[in-house]
Amino acid sequence: MDAAILLKACEQAGIDFYTGVPDSFLKGLCDELYARYGTQGSRHTVAHNEGGAIGLCAGHYLATGRPALCYMQNSGLGNAVNPLASLMDRQVYGMPCLLVIGWRGEPGTKDEPQHVTQGQITLGQLELMEIPYEILNPEDGEEAFQTKFARLREALAAGRIAALVIRKGALKSVQRPAYGNDYAMTREAAVAILLSAGGEGDIYVCTTGKLSREVFEIREARGEGHERDFLTVGSMGHASMIALQIAREKPERRVWCLDGDGAAMMHLGALPLIGEKAPGNLIHVVINNGAHETVGGMPVCSGGLNLTGLAKAAGYPRVFTAEGPESLREILTAVKEAQGPILLEIRCANGARADLGRPTTTPIQNRDALMAYLAERR
Repeated sequence: MDAAILLKACEQAGIDFYTGVPDSFLKGLCDELYARYGTQGSRHTVAHNEGGAIGLCAGHYLATGRPALCYMQNSGLGNAVNPLASLMDRQVYGMPCLLVIGWRGEPGTKDEPQHVTQGQITLGQLELMEIPYEILNPEDGEEAFQTKFARLREALAAGRIAALVIRKGALKSVQRPAYGNDYAMTREAAVAILLSAGGEGDIYVCTTGKLSREVFEIREARGEGHERDFLTVGSMGHASMIALQIAREKPERRVWCLDGDGAAMMHLGALPLIGEKAPGNLIHVVINNGAHETVGGMPVCSGGLNLTGLAKAAGYPRVFTAEGPESLREILTAVKEAQGPILLEIRCANGARADLGRPTTTPIQNRDALMAYLAERR
């Protein structure tokens, strides 16, 4: 179904504010919203995480008396449970909003490992919170959608939260916004340089999404093992905390956290904690392409954020910014000689190879290989 039909129904229901965190199953909706409203105006805001998006919905309702739409991948329900149950719930403030949720890992479908359990519990989470929901199927036409949306609209009118769960392929858009930036170096090229910079015994903790897939494929192409890399599946925004504690437990090892700008923005509170604990062996790399590129390319909510300035204020003793291969190689010489924690921002282009594969090892195999490698005396 065309996402424009969903937005028209929302407008008729009095919904005039849209926020959330992008998901590939919701690309049609995200493309339509971006084409209509961009991200800088008053109608559409990309949030730092899903819980924050629910807070925006609450503020919108308090100021206008109208419900908002909050879009998210089903993994984002974890971030949103607290404000949904303790703020929006009808036993607390009773503020309505419409959740549009991409159903990754639906039982009976093939998906990535981080989505398996999330997919199994998605509907149960909504039922546990007593949130009425409808499921939008790929075969649903406008008539079927309108019948389902009418039930959701009734819930909203009664002051309740309601949810529309989106199956893969159920939403599309004729809009094709041009997401991008002016940087030339690809993320994969930057990752290849970073992996080459590692010394004996170094560990790489990689954020979820295409970056981890690129790390795996580069190792494969070079004939290298994967025991040095932790490919963080799911848990977006937490790779830096995993890296922090490995660095503290293994001070004799240098630990590289390969993070993304969208992931770093999701939990910025990690920066002052890293600054406080001050592990001298941690290099925190943030690949900055200004976009949620793994799930469609919509811009992140960074605005004019000075990431290196923020890290410095949070207690990182050294910060660097690289743009282009030559700049990155030159800076890495200084990075490896400096005392950590270090923040290295690398500005990269959007996009990835169309034939980019996925890891052929399981998360358990990844865990066991890394733990065995960390247990070796260095």
